[in-house]
Amino acid sequence: MDKKKKRNSQSKKIFIGLILGIVVGILLHTLVPDSHFKNDILIDGIFYTIGQLFIRLMQMLVVPLVFFSIADGCRNIGDTETLGKVGVRIVAYYLLTTALAIVVALSLASLIRPGKGMNMSIGDQSFEAVDTDISLVDTILDFVPTNPIEALATGNMIQIIIFAVLVGLLIASMEDRLITLGNIVTEMNDLMMGMTMWVMKLAPVGVFFLIARTFSNLGFDAILSMLSYMGSVLGSLVVQLILVYMLLLSLFVRVNPFKFIKKYAPVMTFGFSTASSSATVPLNINTLEEMGVDRKISSFTIPLGATVNMDGTAIMQGVAVIFISNAYGITLSPTDFLTVILTATIASVGTAGIPSVGLVTLSMVLESVGLPVEGIAIIMGIDRILDMARTTVNLSGDAVGTIIVANTVNAFDKNKFNS
Repeated sequence: MDKKKKRNSQSKKIFIGLILGIVVGILLHTLVPDSHFKNDILIDGIFYTIGQLFIRLMQMLVVPLVFFSIADGCRNIGDTETLGKVGVRIVAYYLLTTALAIVVALSLASLIRPGKGMNMSIGDQSFEAVDTDISLVDTILDFVPTNPIEALATGNMIQIIIFAVLVGLLIASMEDRLITLGNIVTEMNDLMMGMTMWVMKLAPVGVFFLIARTFSNLGFDAILSMLSYMGSVLGSLVVQLILVYMLLLSLFVRVNPFKFIKKYAPVMTFGFSTASSSATVPLNINTLEEMGVDRKISSFTIPLGATVNMDGTAIMQGVAVIFISNAYGITLSPTDFLTVILTATIASVGTAGIPSVGLVTLSMVLESVGLPVEGIAIIMGIDRILDMARTTVNLSGDAVGTIIVANTVNAFDKNKFNS
């Protein structure tokens, strides 16, 4: 209960920081005339410096968090005696639904067009997209690092992920000789999760200064674009939950999806309140057992899903790409959309199941298509509000996948589900 109260308190603080930042920014924009104190000392001095310090703290975590979380996740997958049918099928399901989630997000956001007309720029400089005129062969070859240390130092996320996957799988295959190294990877992953939580404690202050500076430059008009961003994310989450998950459940298991929602509602509610996939793992496993899933299956797939299957996070990243590209007036090509689908799918794999960590990996997705990382500042406060909703979708995706896979190996009791 204490942890739950702390999470709720943190969410309230960040929401208050968001509202205060909007109010202060709009008041500065509309009521305070331009002056050296307002523009140079306050907006581009205090507001900018403190806001950027928080952004840098987040960026500091990206490389180690991605590396250790993915390496540890792959180690845990390989740590089972054999992945077998369950392992292969659940991983395939997680990757497929994550890719579908990004497609849903990009499609809906392209229709709603959040951020259109904001005409933002980075500081006093306009942003120019990075030239990506390279061949497909070079792109594929660039996935594999020639020097993993260089990849870690320069923050080449695709190469870091490939290296982390190999490290995790090899540690698992040589577990008897690499016990200490395996423990170090796990402990470093725990450390990075703890550091992420520590940085997020500073989020209310960071959000206030970032949003206050944004609205002091943009004024009230930015609110409409932020509301369209929220609508795009929530709409995509609803489509993923109702159309994608429930359709898959109906097609592959032949059960009533509405009965699933009714039985699974307590898990959704708990996940919504905690905004953490990891914190909901025990309740998730117990509820699925009551619904007819063999515990031997769910005890593997649910913890794995809390690390690997982050469809809600992928949706946020997909919508954020459209939002930020519109806000900064940057046109994305079809190749950029494919890059986002690939990068966001990979980024969501291994994302720690703790509140708001998706904001940390979002910078990786933005950089993959040459969009400014500073755009995260606009959506940070609102993202905390949406974090609870997308956690509910993450949990539901884990549960649906578990039922589907359990049914394929005769580990799902339909009579118990229908009772």
